[in-house]
Amino acid sequence: MTELKEKHNRLNLIIIWIVTGVLVCLTGLLIMLFVSFSRTLSRTEADPVYDRYYVMITDNSGSSFWQSVYSSALLEAKEQNAYVEMISDSLSREYSQTEQMEIAIASGADGIIVTAGEAEGMSELIGNAYDAGIPVITLLNDNPQSERLSFVGIGNYNLGTEYGRLLIDMVNTKMFPGDTIDVTVLLDAGSEDSGQNVLAAAIQDAVKKYREQSKKKHKPIEVSLVAVDASNNFSVEESVRKLFVSGKENIPDIVVCLNENDTNSVYQAVVEYNQVGLVNILGYYDSDAILKGIERDVIHATISIDTDQMGRYCIDALTEYYETGNANQYFTADGYVINKSNVDEYRKEGGL
Repeated sequence: MTELKEKHNRLNLIIIWIVTGVLVCLTGLLIMLFVSFSRTLSRTEADPVYDRYYVMITDNSGSSFWQSVYSSALLEAKEQNAYVEMISDSLSREYSQTEQMEIAIASGADGIIVTAGEAEGMSELIGNAYDAGIPVITLLNDNPQSERLSFVGIGNYNLGTEYGRLLIDMVNTKMFPGDTIDVTVLLDAGSEDSGQNVLAAAIQDAVKKYREQSKKKHKPIEVSLVAVDASNNFSVEESVRKLFVSGKENIPDIVVCLNENDTNSVYQAVVEYNQVGLVNILGYYDSDAILKGIERDVIHATISIDTDQMGRYCIDALTEYYETGNANQYFTADGYVINKSNVDEYRKEGGL
């Protein structure tokens, strides 16, 4: 009798444990369903779910030039139900472009857009991304020997030719006091991309060509290349300052700037060192400050690159890749010359 009672008690205990376990599982399942349902209800347009996640890596994400390219890329990406992140904006400290590439690859991004085309180690990193199934778009600075999917940029030789034409136009319309016309072309000292060398060579070729074709006799034009430390804004300003404090005889008659930062720094230096009307600037990009410099006759002209096209082309290449498995290798953005004669019209037609 006692033994039967003990078996009965054990059976009741087992049943209790089974029922308890079932209730716990059901409770957990209900909680998970509730949380999932609550998240679905609370999701708004500000927190959408995208099909793909892209990363953009640039040399100076804070510049208005790159912000404009990024804004265009982000807008185009959202239309394709994708998202682009300027990765440096979300990092706690400053990382190099190669370090940001490593982060983007490790994060499993669906696509990478990067400007450090031929920086040391970049070819290997692009290859690592390719092996991981991540397409890479090189932007402005190409790496044609790598496994990159597409290059989005400008025709460097054509751009250099346009700068050369502008130089000759300036020589034809302005007076220069010395025996020679000294032209300084500012280059990025840290860049390992061959594009700026092509651009500088095109400027020199164009100057020679247009001088030979011109009916007007010119003073000899001396073109020199000066390296600028572009690692940060302060170093750019310091490099530019040296042009104006090394002696009056060493100050160039014309300075050609190939990026937004250099243009802004030279513009400020010309004003600060009382060289307005003496030093002529050929700039790059169309920020409000640069356009004001043109309106005030401090900057002779600038070449504006269509940043809207650049941003859209990056996303177009990635979208084409995911839809067809291939993409065009080259996308070239348009460029526009802005000077005193058309700056007002440029603003009215959609410029700044």
